[in-house]
Amino acid sequence: MLFLGHLVWARTWTVCPTCEHSSIKQTIQEANAHDTLLIQKGTYREFEILVDKPLILKGMEYPIIDGEKKGEIFRITSDNVTLDGLFIINVGVSYTKDNAAIRVVQSKNFSIQNMVLEQLFFGIYLEKSSHGKVYHNRIIGDAVDEYNSGNGIQLWYSTDVEVRKNHVQGTRDGIYLEFSDRITITDNVSMDNLRYGLHFMFSNHDIYTNNTFENNGAGVAVMFSKFITMKNNTFRKNWGTAAYGMLLKEINDAEISDNTFEENTIGINVEGSNRIKYIDNDFIGNGWAIRVVGACYTNSFKGNNFLYNSFDISYNSKLNDNVFEGNFWSSYTGYDLDKDGVGDVPYRPVKLFSYVVNRTPETIVLLRSLFMDIIDFSERVSPVFTPDNLKDAQPLMKIRP
Repeated sequence: MLFLGHLVWARTWTVCPTCEHSSIKQTIQEANAHDTLLIQKGTYREFEILVDKPLILKGMEYPIIDGEKKGEIFRITSDNVTLDGLFIINVGVSYTKDNAAIRVVQSKNFSIQNMVLEQLFFGIYLEKSSHGKVYHNRIIGDAVDEYNSGNGIQLWYSTDVEVRKNHVQGTRDGIYLEFSDRITITDNVSMDNLRYGLHFMFSNHDIYTNNTFENNGAGVAVMFSKFITMKNNTFRKNWGTAAYGMLLKEINDAEISDNTFEENTIGINVEGSNRIKYIDNDFIGNGWAIRVVGACYTNSFKGNNFLYNSFDISYNSKLNDNVFEGNFWSSYTGYDLDKDGVGDVPYRPVKLFSYVVNRTPETIVLLRSLFMDIIDFSERVSPVFTPDNLKDAQPLMKIRP
């Protein structure tokens, strides 16, 4: 009954540069809870716009909200707020505050959708907020240096949020999470960012599906988290001396499946991560497909395609309890006499040369030399430096579809 009462008494306000209500900030102050502001096409030079009551702010033909680089532009502190269809530019750069085009603080049931954000510091910043949606936004930064740029979409101590169908480009980190649980990140494109396409730390039970992370400074970083699902994502063209498609550091109990890692310096760089299932992924044309650094135990690699990588697996320890089973390796030269689709000879994916390069990176210049081919062959025949039990006993003869 109370909810229906709100709908009956809710008012629609028209805001335009030549109307009686020409200021967004002033109209919000006059409006009552659950009202709607229709913001007409035009330019509104306003900043520090506080939305402290349940409201719908809907732009008509993408009105421009110009903060003139004076500070933060929208700050939402109420539950049940929707921002829809606005074009926000010129967020103020600060070295003491994380100014954002849109900041949501301790709010629930919010929706930030169909927004265009340009000339920004931080884009959308969620702080201690939950049960909201960041949907179909276009966030374009012009970051040059990390120290004076912010992240496209940032979640801090937030839970139960859907981040979907956003395009983030030219920021420090495209999408950044810290202490944020049960976040669903789906159908986003994060590209050409200075540091990471996706970066999250201390965040658990999160799901990432159908995203594209391309040409970022160092790809995707996943750190100090557990119970993560990453499925059907594409990691492409993350090149550089310290670049990778994905970095896993202190990650436990995760599933990484049906992803494509293509033309990265390192497909996945793994350190101190355990009980992870790598299933049905494609590693295509990377420098290293998977580079294992430090203690990594009880992981399984099944049904993956390793295609034309310089190194399929790099390993720096003689101890191994990880399982490699039923993967396709483009460099496998074994045979299948019984025609069951599985090679009759086990495949050892760790080359001695990768072991040498880990210890002395300068030796990479010898990658295509005959000498390296000879010592790699000898190591496969009689392993001395690489784990004896690190092998795929059932290598596939054909690429997994």
